[in-house]
Amino acid sequence: MKNHEGCMKCGSRNADSKDVSMTGSGLSKMFDVQHNRFTVVFCKDCGYSEFYNAESSTASNIFDLFFGG
Repeated sequence: MKNHEGCMKCGSRNADSKDVSMTGSGLSKMFDVQHNRFTVVFCKDCGYSEFYNAESSTASNIFDLFFGG
């Protein structure tokens, strides 16, 4: 993995995160059951975003992953 400082697209260090839920496939999609939880980290300057599985990622390392730490 390439080491980088800041956003992979524009180099900005201006980022934020949000928790989102999404439907799966099959019956969960049909009944709009949103059981897939993710944390999305996004650059506030260019909008580049990365999704992380909320169940396997901890808040302390998400920004490190986004910024290549």
